[in-house]
Amino acid sequence: MKRIIAGLTLLIWSGVTLAAGAKVPLLDARVDLSDRASLQRGGQLFVNYCLGCHSANYMRYNRMGKDLGLTDQQVQENMIFTGAKVGDTMTVAMTAEDATQWFGVVPPDLSVISRARGPNWLFSYLLAFYEDPKRPFGMNNLVFPEVGMPHVMAAQQGIQVLKEDPHAEAKADDGEHKLVPNKPLTQRFELKTAGTMDAAEFRGAMRDLTNFLVYVGEPAKLDRYRVGFWVIAFLLVFFFLARALYKEYWKDIH
Repeated sequence: MKRIIAGLTLLIWSGVTLAAGAKVPLLDARVDLSDRASLQRGGQLFVNYCLGCHSANYMRYNRMGKDLGLTDQQVQENMIFTGAKVGDTMTVAMTAEDATQWFGVVPPDLSVISRARGPNWLFSYLLAFYEDPKRPFGMNNLVFPEVGMPHVMAAQQGIQVLKEDPHAEAKADDGEHKLVPNKPLTQRFELKTAGTMDAAEFRGAMRDLTNFLVYVGEPAKLDRYRVGFWVIAFLLVFFFLARALYKEYWKDIH
């Protein structure tokens, strides 16, 4: 009983902490695991821009390929750039010592990040980088302030700057404007330098990446979707058969 109470307390405290830390309303990721093309595009973005620092140690390349409708050869040619084998897990070559020296912390494994943070948080985070000369890499993030990660897709998105909100009621102690809680995330930035994608294209790309990370967090969900249709179909057929048998057995009594 003590363990249950402690677990519930921790769960409630975690929820309060996350809610208290949310400064802006999150965007709707509109995740769709049935969109195989989106998952393929998201997987390609992941191996090109994320896998250099972030591993997905609970996912194997060939399992990903099977779920996403890719052959082993397609995975080998288009998804593996590290010399790994198609049956290997999605690890990184960077050592923990190098990561700590370069970033100050080891980049987290992203296998279950979608379950820990939620798809809407991930989608909003990917869109919320902005220029901040005070940070080591010159970039900050509105959803995750003082993040240690560089904006690896700045060339695609362009460089955003955070708007000074004229509707802010007051300033914080450090002189920065307070954020208005109900103002949409996308309206808090203005584009300083254009990227290779326009805003709609970049949002679509980040939605694909979020979709892929949600899949990686629970690959079996795709199997449940596929099996679930046949289970429901079987139950419907069984219901009508059972009802017909019931009527046949009891017709003389009624």
